[in-house]
Formats: sequence, C-alpha cells, structure tokens
Amino acid sequence: MAKHAVLAPRMRRAVDLAYSVEGVVAVRVWQRGPSVAVGVRGGPYAARTDLVWRVEAAIAGLREPGETWDFGLLEEP
Repeated sequence: MAKHAVLAPRMRRAVDLAYSVEGVVAVRVWQRGPSVAVGVRGGPYAARTDLVWRVEAAIAGLREPGETWDFGLLEEP
C-alpha cells in the first residue's frame, strides 16, 4: 500500500481478513462510492479460482446493504 493511501477501518479490516486466507501473498482494496474492488495474488501453490472464492467468503460479513463488491486476481509483478 502506498504511503499516501489511508484506508477506512472497514477497508483495513477487509485487507486483514484477506491476508488471513491461506495462500494470499498480496491484497489491494479500492473503494469508490458504493463499489468496492478486492484484488488478491496467491503464492505459487495457491489455486487461483479457489483463492478468490475463499477471500470473498472471508470478507462477506463486511458488506453493507447497497454495496457492490468485486473480487479478482492481481497481475503478477
């Protein structure tokens, strides 16, 4: 995360929850109005589609009514 980027506490919690999922090595969260995007990168042994599903399940409790959350994979560095 860039030094100038400050996440709201709920978005910071989303990052923490995503990192708690086994196999996650990088997380990025963006929020623009009622839309939130979560991107993750897995380690070499993480199944990519399963990883996204497990992160989505871990973060599900943070969603508020009327919000749209999208999940995907980050490109390799």
